[in-house]
Amino acid sequence: MKNKKRFLKVAMSTALSIPLLLSSTITSAGELTQDENGKNHSSIPEIEVIDGMTQPVFSHQDAITERIFVETTVDSDRDGNFDRIRVDIMRPKETEEGLKVPVIYEMTPYRSGIKNVPVYDVDVEHNAVPKKGKAGEDSGKPYAAYTNDRFPTSYDNYFVPRGYAVVLGESIGTGLSNGCPTTGDESEILSTRAVIDWLNGRANAYTADGELVTADWTTGNVGMTGVSYNGTLPNAVATTGVEGLKTIVPIAAISSWYEYYRANGLVTAPGGYQGEDADNMAEAILTRANPEACKQVIEELTEGMDRQSGDYNEFWSKRDYVKDAKNIDASVFVVHGLNDWNVKTKQFSDWWNALEKNNVPRKLLLHQGGHAGPTSYKADWNTMLNKWFDYWLYDIENDIMDEPMVDIQREDRSWTTEQNWPAVGTVPTTLHLQPDSTNGTGTFSLKPVPNKNKQDQYFIDNPLIKANELVTNLETNSENRLVYMTPALTESVRISGTPKLEIRASIDRPVANLTALLVNYGADKTEIITRGWMDVQNLHDKTRSTALTPGREYTFTWDMQPDDYVFNPGDRLGIVIISSDYDYTIRPTAGTKISIDPERSKIILPIVGGPKAINWE
Repeated sequence: MKNKKRFLKVAMSTALSIPLLLSSTITSAGELTQDENGKNHSSIPEIEVIDGMTQPVFSHQDAITERIFVETTVDSDRDGNFDRIRVDIMRPKETEEGLKVPVIYEMTPYRSGIKNVPVYDVDVEHNAVPKKGKAGEDSGKPYAAYTNDRFPTSYDNYFVPRGYAVVLGESIGTGLSNGCPTTGDESEILSTRAVIDWLNGRANAYTADGELVTADWTTGNVGMTGVSYNGTLPNAVATTGVEGLKTIVPIAAISSWYEYYRANGLVTAPGGYQGEDADNMAEAILTRANPEACKQVIEELTEGMDRQSGDYNEFWSKRDYVKDAKNIDASVFVVHGLNDWNVKTKQFSDWWNALEKNNVPRKLLLHQGGHAGPTSYKADWNTMLNKWFDYWLYDIENDIMDEPMVDIQREDRSWTTEQNWPAVGTVPTTLHLQPDSTNGTGTFSLKPVPNKNKQDQYFIDNPLIKANELVTNLETNSENRLVYMTPALTESVRISGTPKLEIRASIDRPVANLTALLVNYGADKTEIITRGWMDVQNLHDKTRSTALTPGREYTFTWDMQPDDYVFNPGDRLGIVIISSDYDYTIRPTAGTKISIDPERSKIILPIVGGPKAINWE
């Protein structure tokens, strides 16, 4: 759907009622009646459109609800039968009278709850054989809240009265569905797609009593949405190019499972869930009857994810949707929080770039929240979503695609718009590290500064000191960090995109963590803006580890999490370099010494306006 295929034209600025496109099977429901003036009217129920938006004219209370089981094309539990997934449906009662409606579809593994399972011990040496640790108070809980397993939900409350059906699926291996959870691979993708196939007459579904049931009440146009895992599955299914999927709205969603559990070859954790990995996720959502049927599947996840090396491999490639964006035939409305440290910002950034590369119709909304939807941040979110679904599922002409492509919430909670993201005019700007021996805190230079005295700097890893502590108390020298910062900025400086580090360094042992923190040293508070990590053994790429020689210098290059942030006049922009990051990385024994050559080290920041925009006193 690179170019939108239209089946109905509706004026945007007038109030009117229209019948939906009907299949040729409609008979008596399609008969015409005459009013007292002799004008013909269809007896088919109609939706109402005002100013380009469907209106709430159908009764939610009288809506039809039903539960079915869709047969998929996968046998993930290997019992010789295709998996069947539970699906609950709510649709206007008028669909029994000839009204045909599009579908808003959410699939989730959380509908029947989650289990508190053991996660990995992270207080281990690099490449140590993993052992299962005891789950702490906040561990073992996958990254989305429990999802209501019955109506009503916010989706049906809002959209059923406006002439939509809402379909809620339960992912394989969870609740009343059979099969096994596989954390985002082909089995989960194809089983989720099966619902769209059923809605378009290409798959079978049954009642609990085994009676065959068809979806003769729908146009077959489907929009998928959801938050977190529930938004990840739309990304995945869209890459299959399935017919009938017209649009997706992924919110706080994953586009690469590798980037969720790894970073530049390093085993990392989603924020708040230190020690969790792909196999823990599957175990936690394994709520089906007879979960022992999935024992081998879980074991294969443990083996395939290769927690020891952290390298990108075939296991992760099967769970990388970015590389398959070329197959997308639906529009995409991406929503993400700029402060989401669970599903980190690289997930939306890489996905957005892939959508642009493949000319996918798209829109982006970035809010100031964390791992959450935009409802609390964007007052007109329901209106935007309403118009988006109306445009792509009902083919109603409105202004949603005429608006600027990107909405960004600024730090003061105001909203601005952009034509694209990163912002137009963003230029990679290099800041060279410049040591300062007088107070232990270095500075930056926009031009390379010869290090005539070959003044190396070093820091020593202490994984038990948290990053928030290491970026503060600059008046006290610390052997566990290196700090570089600008003097007070004289004008606002906006970064928009992905910061990168290039560090020339030697390490006194063959393996270590590297962490960089971008910090705003403001007048009122010190704030970590973004961060990034790498395994020094992956100095060439994330697919292979290379043995390093202790004491030998190497160039280590890695990216940080993308961001869009404005430093105000008077703020000082800083970079803090440490080794282990307590909340995100493996925490080996303290004592690793890392020596840096500042002359050959730098940070590249995506600055709107480039070098001319960054000035300090």
